[in-house]
Amino acid sequence: MIQETNFELLLQAIELSKKCPPSKDAFSVGAILLDATGNKIANGYSRENGPKEHAEEVTLSKATKSGQNTRGGTMFSSLEPCGKRLSGKTSCAELLIAAGVSRVVYALAEPPTFVAPTGDSKLRAAGIEVIILPELDAAAQAINKHLACPNT
Repeated sequence: MIQETNFELLLQAIELSKKCPPSKDAFSVGAILLDATGNKIANGYSRENGPKEHAEEVTLSKATKSGQNTRGGTMFSSLEPCGKRLSGKTSCAELLIAAGVSRVVYALAEPPTFVAPTGDSKLRAAGIEVIILPELDAAAQAINKHLACPNT
């Protein structure tokens, strides 16, 4: 079996973000989750099942509902997982920590458009390895060009 690279998997997550229903109040994000052995176990995108859902939240929910083990897994997200949510729901960083994910790979740092970006620091503080692929930053920004963000 040929393993896909971080770059290829993150590019697939960015492609998923193109499926997001448009919103002037939220970023369009795609996510892919691998288990500890590197098998894809779930994917999702923002607002896939409702207007307040984040991509990582959808993806973790799918994995859990299908009985997949998320411990030691890797989450690929087109945008830095949120550290705080205006909706009051649990942040994606906290959901990833609770799920036991060991690595997070993302392309675009969360712009401070809606909340201060704290997801990266929360993940690192919990001992999760965080990998940023800045070479895909522009591709993730392009999906969110409809928002007035400093990074887009």
